[in-house]
Amino acid sequence: MDMKNLADAIRAFSVERDWEQFHAPKNLAIAVSVEAAELLEVFQWLTLEQSERLPAENMAEAKDEIGDVMICLINQN
Repeated sequence: MDMKNLADAIRAFSVERDWEQFHAPKNLAIAVSVEAAELLEVFQWLTLEQSERLPAENMAEAKDEIGDVMICLINQN
């Protein structure tokens, strides 16, 4: 899927749920910060070596948070 199709799918998902009403630039900037903090939390208190060898469960969580950050950025019209 290319970026345009991904962005269209994310926007359609938001429209179906009537979430676009909350997508003011201020709200999306706050959401990016919150989601980025959740990504950082996955790595908090790990050594460099531990962060490079995340267990599958923690890696999946990190990927989910990266996805959430991307969704917030894509919703920035």
